Formats: sequence, C-alpha cells, structure tokens
Amino acid sequence: MRPAPRPERSFQPRLLGLALAVTAAVVAWGYLVYAAIDFGTQARGGESAAWFFLALASVGAVACLFVGLMLIARLGRALGLTRDPATPAPPPGGRRRAATAPRER
Repeated sequence: MRPAPRPERSFQPRLLGLALAVTAAVVAWGYLVYAAIDFGTQARGGESAAWFFLALASVGAVACLFVGLMLIARLGRALGLTRDPATPAPPPGGRRRAATAPRER
C-alpha cells in the first residue's frame, strides 16, 4: 500500500503573527512579574506609593498570562493540534467503516 503524498508546507504569515504575539505576551508577563516583585520590596520598605504600582503590575501580569494562554490555544488550533469544540467528532471506525455502515433514514 502506497502512502498518500504529503501536502506541501508553505509559509503562513498568520502562524508567524500568532507565534510573535505569544512571545510578546510571555515576555511582557515576565517583565511585569519582575516589576511586581520589585514594587513589593519597595512597598515593604515603607514606600506607600509602591503598593499601587504593585497592584497594577500584578493585574497586568495576570492579563498578559491570560492573553498568552489564549493565543497559545489559537496557535494550537491553527497548527491542527486541537480542533474546534463546536465541530462534531469524526465517527469511530474510520472511512471504511462509514462506507459500509448502514445508512439511517
């Protein structure tokens, strides 16, 4: 049995854009976590204004992590690693079973 020819891979700018967006979100998350740690140190040292910046950096870090995870999910779907939950699952047994199964009326 001869295997099917592999589809040609081509450059997809959308995938590059998603990968760059994931990278940017993760880098921003890391910077905001570092900033939150620094502001926390300053706040415990007695600077009262640092508490506000600590809260702001923490909320920003949570938002960046959320956006990064959502972009990773989109990237996985675009690469074919996952599928849309709204689409039905393929029938069990494959194509040959579907071809020989009796049709419902």
